[in-house]
Amino acid sequence: MKTNKDKLITISVIGEVASPTRRMNLRITHEGIPTVFPGTGGITYNVKVGDLVFGWVGDHIEPGVSVKNKDESENRALQLYTCIGNEVRVYGNSEAKGRKGIVTGKHGGIEHLLIWFDDDTLEKLAIGDKVQVKAHGQGFQIIELPEVKFYNLDPKIFLKTDAKVKNGYLEFPVTNIIPPEMMGSGLGSETAASGDYDITTQDSKMIKKLKLDKLRLGDFVFLKDTDNAYGRCMKKGAGSVGIVVHSNSIVAGHGPGVTTIATSPFGKIKPVLTKSANIADYLEINK
Repeated sequence: MKTNKDKLITISVIGEVASPTRRMNLRITHEGIPTVFPGTGGITYNVKVGDLVFGWVGDHIEPGVSVKNKDESENRALQLYTCIGNEVRVYGNSEAKGRKGIVTGKHGGIEHLLIWFDDDTLEKLAIGDKVQVKAHGQGFQIIELPEVKFYNLDPKIFLKTDAKVKNGYLEFPVTNIIPPEMMGSGLGSETAASGDYDITTQDSKMIKKLKLDKLRLGDFVFLKDTDNAYGRCMKKGAGSVGIVVHSNSIVAGHGPGVTTIATSPFGKIKPVLTKSANIADYLEINK
């Protein structure tokens, strides 16, 4: 498989561990029930890539460490240039200075970068600590398959997936196939090169039918009849691959978030169901 990985730019971007914020005191479930529990941001010690997306007493929970910049233009660069699988290092006066982590997701709307660190590093990190990313991967392309567009994925992670080009198609391992009617919040956004969009989970019968009740953070999933080339939309015959980046949500139209990593408006991606198609398994973390 010929790619352009040797021509891709590696550039530094920096952010800081983001404090959780709340726009309102209560979250209202899609059933009209007011709730109070944790949401996005901060350091989440007990939710990690590889864990189930369902069952947590929280909403849009981001595994590991949530990072952003307070300056909007700097945060835009952090979120746009960084790719899942990029190396991260802690800088500044942090007790965890010098420790390394790995980018595992990108969460849109509030625009957080999600980073895995080992447990000892999590205990040493504090809100406001600076982390620098070696951003690498945007613009990745398989030379012989220009009909597939890539976003948000470090090439070294792509090579670990054992994806193959066969008979003019990209065969990509995924844990689940998700129909377009299940996709919600984030539809219509101007680009898939940052952030995510949500699988709606308000229909429990559909969740069971599609076997999404066992979905894990970090799973690679196939989004059927979806085109993410220049935004996110439904298109019959198209297909996209994404990584599940945050937990379930109780809010209508929301659910586990999916960051796009490959898309083909021309239907050139074929999903291959693979139980172990998860970034935690490929990186052998959380062992």
